[in-house]
Amino acid sequence: METEHFDVLIIGAGLSGIGAGYAVQTHCKGKRYAILEGREAIGGTWDLFRYPGVRSDTDMYTLGYAFKPWTKPYSMADGASILQYVRDTAREFGIDKNIRFKHQVRSAAWSSTQARWTIEVEVGAEKTLTTYTCGFLYLCSGYYDYAEGFAPQWPGQEEFGGQVVHPQFWPQSLDYTGKQVVIVGSGATAITLVPSMTDKAAHVTMLQRSPSYVLSLPSNDGIANTLRRCLPAKLAHKLVRAKNVAFGMLFYAVCRRKPEFAKKVFRGALAKQLPADFDFQTHFKPRYDPWDERVCFVRDGDMFAAISAGRASMETDSIDHFTQDGLVLASGKTIQADIVVTATGLKLKTCAGLQFTVDGHRIDLGKTFAYQGMMLSGVPNMAFCVGYTNASWTLRADLASRFVTRLINYMQRSGQAICTPTCDASTMTPEPLIGLRSGYVLRAVDSFPKQGAAAPWRMAQNYLKDMLNLRWRSVVHPNLAFSRAKEIS
Repeated sequence: METEHFDVLIIGAGLSGIGAGYAVQTHCKGKRYAILEGREAIGGTWDLFRYPGVRSDTDMYTLGYAFKPWTKPYSMADGASILQYVRDTAREFGIDKNIRFKHQVRSAAWSSTQARWTIEVEVGAEKTLTTYTCGFLYLCSGYYDYAEGFAPQWPGQEEFGGQVVHPQFWPQSLDYTGKQVVIVGSGATAITLVPSMTDKAAHVTMLQRSPSYVLSLPSNDGIANTLRRCLPAKLAHKLVRAKNVAFGMLFYAVCRRKPEFAKKVFRGALAKQLPADFDFQTHFKPRYDPWDERVCFVRDGDMFAAISAGRASMETDSIDHFTQDGLVLASGKTIQADIVVTATGLKLKTCAGLQFTVDGHRIDLGKTFAYQGMMLSGVPNMAFCVGYTNASWTLRADLASRFVTRLINYMQRSGQAICTPTCDASTMTPEPLIGLRSGYVLRAVDSFPKQGAAAPWRMAQNYLKDMLNLRWRSVVHPNLAFSRAKEIS
C-alpha cells in the first residue's frame, strides 16, 4: 500500500491546530494538508480539562482567532464556550474535514535525499502502525502531557480515607456536596477551583506552599460590548483585540520595569477585595517579582468573594503527611479533608513526545536552539507552536502559523525544497525556552529546546516585535539555510 503524502502535516487539533489549518488552506492555496489528532475530539486542552469552573484567564478577543470574531457578551469565557468556539470554527471553515482522529504520532524521520518527513503513527484503540509523509511538519500540540499530570506523592497518602483527585483527570461522578475539600496549589487551576466548588462543598481550603500574584478581572468588557453594538463584528473584534494587546503589553512592561510599583498595585487591588484583617503578608506576598511566574487572574473576584464570605479559606504551608481523615502541615496544623485536589501543576512534553531523526541521526531536542521560538537548529522543514507566557497563547500562535505559510510559499516560488535553521552552538548562551521560574517549567527544562541571548534565537515575548519579524519581514535570513531540489543528492 502506497504511503499517503501531504504537503503539510499539522499535529494536534486544539486551539493552535485549528488556527494552523485555517492558515494553510487560506494562504497556501493548492497545498494538501491534514491534521493528526491523538484523541477522538477537537479542542485539545479545552476538551481534556473538565474540572469545575474550568475557564480562560485571558480575554477571548486575544485568545480567540483574528479571523473568527468572538461574539459572546463576556470576554473571559468558560471552558465549554471556548471548546464550542473552536469546534464551530473548524466546522465553519471546513477544517474538520482534514482532521484524522485517534492518530497518535510516535516518530518523525527526515530524509534529505527525498526532502520529506516520514511520520510513524499509531491509529485507533488497536494502535495500528501506519506511516505518512510530508514536505513540512508543523507541531501544534502545545507543551502539556495529556496522558499524565504532575502529582507528587506525600507520606501517608495511602492511609487517607478520602479521595485524591487531579484536575487533569477529573471524575465526572465526583460528588463533593457537604464535603471538606482541600485544593493543593496556587496557580490558575487552583484559583479557578476554589470558588467553583464552594457552591456544594461544606468548606474549601486552598493550600499553597508559597503565594502567587493574583488580580481580579471583570468577565464583561464594557468597551467591547459597546463597540459590538455599534460596529460590524469583524471590525469590533479587531479594535478590541488591539486594545487588549496594548493593555496587556503595558501591564507586563510596568510589572517588569517597575516591580515595586507593581507590587503596590497588586496589594491595593487585593485590599479592596478582601477583609481588612486578612493576612495579606502570609498569603499574597510572593517571594519573586511579577511575571517571574505567570500572574493569575480571578474572574469577577469570585475567589475573593468566597473567602470573604467564609466559604473558602487559605493556608500557606507545606504538607508533612496525610492521615486517615486529612492532612498534617509542616507547622503541625491539621486540616480535615474528605477530598484533596492536587492542583499541583502539569507535566510538560517536548514537541508532542516525538522521536526525531535527521538522515538517520537522532536529535536530542534539549541540545537544539529555537529559531524565532518556532524552528529547531539542525532540523529541516519543521516548526512548532508555542504561545506567549505573558499574553494570550493564540496571539503568537496566529503569527507562527502565518510565518509557516509565508515560508512554504517562499520555498515554492524560489524552487527551494529544504529550509534548515543553523547556528554555531559553541557561540550560543543557552537559556530555557520558556522564561518562567514555575515548577512545571523547571522540572522539564533539560528536555526542552533552548533559546539564545539575542534574536533570532530568543523569543521576544512581545507581540509587536513578533508581528514585525514573523508577519512582515522577509523569511530569508542568514540563519536559515535553503536548498534547491536539484541540489539534493
